[in-house]
Amino acid sequence: MAGAGAAAASLTLGRASAKPKAPRVSPLEKLNIAGIGVGGRGAVNLDEVSSENIVALCDVDDERARTGGAPDRWPDAKRYRDFRKLFDEMANEIDAAVISTPDHTHAVIALAAMQLGIHVYVEKPLSHSIKEARAMRDAARKYGVVTQMGNQGMGVDWLRRTCEHVWSGAIGDVHTVHFWEDAADLAPGWWPGGNGWPEETSDPPDHLDWDLWLGPVPERPYSPWEYTPARWRGWWEFGTGLLGDRAIHREDVFMPLQLGAPNSVEAVRQEGMTEAAFPNSTVVRYEFPARAGMGPVTVYWYDGGERPALEDMPEDFPPNILEESSGQIFLGTGGAMSWGSIVPEVTGNYEEPPEMLPRSPGHHQEFIQACKGGPRTWSNFDYAARATEIVLLGNVALRAGEKIEWDGEKVTNIDAANEYLHREYRDGWSLAY
Repeated sequence: MAGAGAAAASLTLGRASAKPKAPRVSPLEKLNIAGIGVGGRGAVNLDEVSSENIVALCDVDDERARTGGAPDRWPDAKRYRDFRKLFDEMANEIDAAVISTPDHTHAVIALAAMQLGIHVYVEKPLSHSIKEARAMRDAARKYGVVTQMGNQGMGVDWLRRTCEHVWSGAIGDVHTVHFWEDAADLAPGWWPGGNGWPEETSDPPDHLDWDLWLGPVPERPYSPWEYTPARWRGWWEFGTGLLGDRAIHREDVFMPLQLGAPNSVEAVRQEGMTEAAFPNSTVVRYEFPARAGMGPVTVYWYDGGERPALEDMPEDFPPNILEESSGQIFLGTGGAMSWGSIVPEVTGNYEEPPEMLPRSPGHHQEFIQACKGGPRTWSNFDYAARATEIVLLGNVALRAGEKIEWDGEKVTNIDAANEYLHREYRDGWSLAY
């Protein structure tokens, strides 16, 4: 596997982008950053880049913007509701934008910024659709801007160690991976799985610009509690389900295995899915072809309390691992591994592999340093688009209702399933870049 390690390391950061723009500031200067979506997760992201100048705050919901305290913390930052007005007025003053809006508006905001030469940090998943992810990747290459997706695990050392264990052959050739997460306990009550569109509608509150919140999505009546501030994740129109919300965080699976386009994807089980809302639980199976130095691999995703069967695990595998609310298991020809630890622990002459990958200064710091001319970010849009496409193909399979075969560009066995690669935007919105 030594050759596989070298090959995988060379593929880690994906295809080279266009030549990056010359940084507008030196490593000794501070970036001017605009926050777009500044409540909740957005406030956390701004705190992570608070070493720089926060010069603008944009949020369609005045009340939500106050959660996390961004307006109080940066009282001199200019305030906006509409990101388009922000860019019209301040494009020449902004070096980077941190975008933490709901999934369905990631693409239109990031594309507008990149066209202006503004570097972008975008919360996970990269986009709401596969077509959007590809457009964002291509725009980043075209304009040469620095990009980073907000899957923060890319900036921790255990990810690098997991890669090094796999690439050094610690458990032989990996042939099967199981990974799961139960997100319901993270935010009880916010998941609308099993529901049709809400029947209760009303005028939106004064503090929320509902039309701007919808962005490119077809008009839909406002419904109290059902969409904002968090339940949008469970509706097909706005979110990407638990695959987009949680599976995209499992860079400890994507990166070590250097996953690209799968050959096929199938929703093995789902419970509670409707035309409006995501399922309450899913099991999705991906079949990936051989990659550089690595053989074919089957990858299973579980959520909503689903787990791999104990009988599918090695005979001496600790069963309590399957009781954890999140986890991952690598099965190889020479053993098994969970969270970067060999299970059961290898005895005898096994030696820790040498470091093959540089360690990170932190996920947000990588972005800041790259904007100032430093090394390329790890979750740049070449990598991020690839990972996002993988998880969103799980959603395509869910909606298709049967196994889909994938050639890297389209579904080849169910033509109608290609409708789920994107959706039509309403008038006034486009993916042009």
